[in-house]
Amino acid sequence: MASQMTEMLKGTLEGIVLAILAERSAYGYEITTRLREQGFADIAEGTIYALLVRIEQRGFVDVEKVPSEKGPPRKVFSLNAQGRAQLADFWETWSFLTERIDQLHRSDATAPAAAHRTTDTNENEGA
Repeated sequence: MASQMTEMLKGTLEGIVLAILAERSAYGYEITTRLREQGFADIAEGTIYALLVRIEQRGFVDVEKVPSEKGPPRKVFSLNAQGRAQLADFWETWSFLTERIDQLHRSDATAPAAAHRTTDTNENEGA
């Protein structure tokens, strides 16, 4: 399940981070901590920092350097209007996909086991 989870997260992590930033501005470590609190324990900080660079380059966030008590200033990311539009597109796409996947899951769950065996048997007979 871990590799499947990793692959699915690759396609959705940007939207997840934008959703976190929609709640409030944050710097990279705060975002990583929030993700871990939500159960995404295996996400590496480096993954989040690389994603933050990409969303900054794409113009979805505004960045402010804020002094830090420990070390160099922190880059605090705030979702801007373009980022909010991207997040709205993400949620629209997410809704579309989850509805279709739920339909497939429900139809698979309600299909009699015999139908699966018949299909498997018919496929094997032709071989």
